[in-house]
Amino acid sequence: MKRLFSAIAVFVMCIASIVLTSTAAKAATVGPETDSFLGAYAFSQTDPSLQPVGSNDWSCKPTAERPRPVILAHGTWENQYADWAKIAPELKRTGYCVFSLNYGKSNDNLTSLPPAVFGTADIRNSAREFGTFVDKVLGATGASQVDVVGHSQGGMMPRQYMKFEGGSTKIKNLVALSPSNHGTTHLGLAKYIRMLAPTGIPQLITGKAAEQQADGSSFIPELNAGGDTTPGVNYTVIVTQKDQVVTPYTRSFLEAGPGATVNNITLQNGCSIDNSDHMNISYSPRAIYFVQKGLDPNYRNGTQDTAPCTFRAPTL
Repeated sequence: MKRLFSAIAVFVMCIASIVLTSTAAKAATVGPETDSFLGAYAFSQTDPSLQPVGSNDWSCKPTAERPRPVILAHGTWENQYADWAKIAPELKRTGYCVFSLNYGKSNDNLTSLPPAVFGTADIRNSAREFGTFVDKVLGATGASQVDVVGHSQGGMMPRQYMKFEGGSTKIKNLVALSPSNHGTTHLGLAKYIRMLAPTGIPQLITGKAAEQQADGSSFIPELNAGGDTTPGVNYTVIVTQKDQVVTPYTRSFLEAGPGATVNNITLQNGCSIDNSDHMNISYSPRAIYFVQKGLDPNYRNGTQDTAPCTFRAPTL
């Protein structure tokens, strides 16, 4: 009998060990909150599935005060943890149901991309992938609409989703950090990308998405034909004069069309010491404040309702 109990005890301990190991493995996919894009990006390369803390709680239900879940969309050559390791927990603490994803994985490059590099595939395909995620979030939360916070391509790609992929009524607020809305000169490199585009070389080296965002591509004019906005959507565009990727930085700005509102914000207006560049704009306390206001105009009204102004050293 003692042997039987001993065997059962060992069996139970083994099962417990398996469960604990599985739980630990799942916990390891959630990265810590951090104030550094470079640190977050480096850490994300250890696990391609790494998620920012505060995101993807599929049991979360919106409240009357926060009726829409927030989806975070990363930029080109980035991932959900690298872009959102600071903002995701901030929004979670504010009471939002927060969700994030990696999208646009492409393996058609000559170069061997690190495993945690996403957002390189055709933006049209990424918009469809994003739409599937939106539907998943709506189904899980029971909400009728979502809000979106996007960085770079992630701030522009949802516009493709709304215009061409049936998402026109599913997004209420789109808050975009340094979005590539009107393409980029890539500090003058875009003309060479355009010259080489017929050979397919730029796509093989950087991915289709980078080529599509370059000045002179056919994708950007198609996206913006007929106007920048979708009726019923509120847009907040947050840019930095120190942007070294979307150049000139004013290419990010949108013009409001019928039934839409646009608020174009430059970080340095009223805060010349904020040197946040393209990569670390999502880590700027000032930018995060404007993200919160873009999602909820009443954020901090009457309680220290002033945008922070702190020095942010560029990452590159």
